[in-house]
Amino acid sequence: MTATELDAPEAPPRTRLRFFAAAFTGILALAAALAAGHLVAGFISVNASPYLAVGNDAIDLTPVELKDFAVRTFGTYDKLVLLGSMAVVMVGVAALAGVLSRRSPVPGTVVIALFGLVGTFAVLERPDLSAVALLAPLASLVVGIAVFLLLHRIAPRVWREADGEKTGTSRRAFLLGGAGVVVGAGAAGLGGQLISSSRDATASREAVGKLVPARTAPTIPADADFSKLGTPPFLTPNDKFYRVDTALSVPQVRTEDWSLRLHGMVDREIRYSYNDIRNRPLVERTVTMTCVSNEVGGDYVSTANFIGVDLADLLAEAGVRSGAEQLFCTSVDGWTSGTPVAAATDRGRGAMLAIGMNGEPLPLEHGFPARLVTPGLYGYVSATKWVVDIEVTTWAARQAYWLKRSWAREAPIKTESRIDSHRGFANVQKGKVRVAGVAWAQHTGIEKVEVRIDQGPWQATTLSQEVNLNTWRMWWTEVDLPAGVHQVFCRATDKSGYTQTNQRAGTVPDGATGWHNVTFTAA
Repeated sequence: MTATELDAPEAPPRTRLRFFAAAFTGILALAAALAAGHLVAGFISVNASPYLAVGNDAIDLTPVELKDFAVRTFGTYDKLVLLGSMAVVMVGVAALAGVLSRRSPVPGTVVIALFGLVGTFAVLERPDLSAVALLAPLASLVVGIAVFLLLHRIAPRVWREADGEKTGTSRRAFLLGGAGVVVGAGAAGLGGQLISSSRDATASREAVGKLVPARTAPTIPADADFSKLGTPPFLTPNDKFYRVDTALSVPQVRTEDWSLRLHGMVDREIRYSYNDIRNRPLVERTVTMTCVSNEVGGDYVSTANFIGVDLADLLAEAGVRSGAEQLFCTSVDGWTSGTPVAAATDRGRGAMLAIGMNGEPLPLEHGFPARLVTPGLYGYVSATKWVVDIEVTTWAARQAYWLKRSWAREAPIKTESRIDSHRGFANVQKGKVRVAGVAWAQHTGIEKVEVRIDQGPWQATTLSQEVNLNTWRMWWTEVDLPAGVHQVFCRATDKSGYTQTNQRAGTVPDGATGWHNVTFTAA
């Protein structure tokens, strides 16, 4: 051995993290980061949580076809599926970042920083958040990096020396540290959720009390539905009313914080408080609403007694100027819709700023404190929930959320019908079989519904009592089914004389068309 070799300092042994320890280091750092952001968001706004902010951005960036598929496939669980999918992807990326950091913490630190930047940009883009909301993704960034570096330092290592000498920290230290991170992250996430929940609008809604309209809707006739024969009840209970929106978390708006700004192409700008609306003479109207995402035979159609004020009255007070074409309506969470001025000011149509539903204040998930209801138009152009701003403007000046995504500008609800009893692939006794369902052509009215068996002739059905032109009608009939497999079709004709087409079309860009049919097996 030379003198140079004797004098050279001994090289430190090369080590790397154990594989699973490295993966868990990344995952635990991610959990700590998201929990810290959610905790800080609890003091600001739940939408400031980086996880939810990124989720909201994902909704906005999702192609229309994929979003429509999610609504059709998962219904009201579409957002839960999105969040779950995001979680799986993020956990996978975090684990990979940990594995790539077995020799050095640099790759994992870079990935966490990128997560932080994505969360920051997502929060910045939220129209309902102020600059202070950036504290949430900042907390995620700082905590995520700190936890990652700490766990990386104490994680069990594999020595690369030939003699396999084992030194360094023990598994016990890593397990204790990891357990501490899990407990801390759980406490922080739960704390953020509890803080957010403590500021929800439930108490504010309960304080509203009973809403008594000055003009009540006509009593629903006893024969307005055939629920005993298999149709839905005429009025849909609030907890059964369909819900389709882009909100990952239900906006929490207290009546004392809510106001509606009416401005734009008007003679005078007006701002209404909740009490301004509540103390006006209220009107109650029975309206059937339909979502443009409703497939042929779908369930996204419901009916309720809405309580509120005439939108035409509010617009008259502001003084709509000549040339105005749309109401550009904005929700508290930044979602927008464009409602034709002609529909909003048509007193025969009865567009409303609604604050009540089926005798109660609006449910939180259906727009409390206030929403728009414009009969005869699909909800994406007519029914902004949690509405806080109405700008009277032109179509060229502003583009609403779905219009930017190539949906139709004006979206009258299409004449459709559905078979509710029996459901598809039912086994029935041959001979006389009762068939029942529902049809709708809001603001036009249903004139008749017909059914046919296989390729046989169309036969008329019995219609329920009509309530008004803006509501659905139930129908039923008996058909003669010989033994075998049969298809039963239905079609509706509205009061304009139009009979719904048998040409199938999807929901994009202005609603589905086609005859609904079900298959029965008679024996």
